[in-house]
Amino acid sequence: MPEYSSLQKDYAKYRIERAREDLDAAHLLFEAGNYRIANNRAYYAIFHAMRAVLVFDNFDSSKHSGVIAEFRRRYIKEGIFPTEISKMIGSAFTIRNASDYDDMFIASKNDTEEQIDNAEYVYKMIKEYINHKTV
Repeated sequence: MPEYSSLQKDYAKYRIERAREDLDAAHLLFEAGNYRIANNRAYYAIFHAMRAVLVFDNFDSSKHSGVIAEFRRRYIKEGIFPTEISKMIGSAFTIRNASDYDDMFIASKNDTEEQIDNAEYVYKMIKEYINHKTV
């Protein structure tokens, strides 16, 4: 296993903590019935989790599409994470964009619950991977 710098490990831990904070916020917003913003936070939990693991590849991007593409290339296509995660990422990205930019988009309770469940799954998988890397 390659050696990672303490800075890489610290960045990964920081970013995965941000992902957890976003997930916690998504749950609170969901319980309050604010589904549009709950979808946003669920997406950002996934986004920060992807950025956390990409630290080990010395990769970061200000563009969401860049982070998603690199994560898929390095971790989905290589078989490190299951392909279902790629679909979850795509769905979260699409719904987040609709929630943020489509004035007529109405986020349903069921769809939002599914997005949060997916974000929890992606977070858990990436967190376990990071924990293994930072030992």
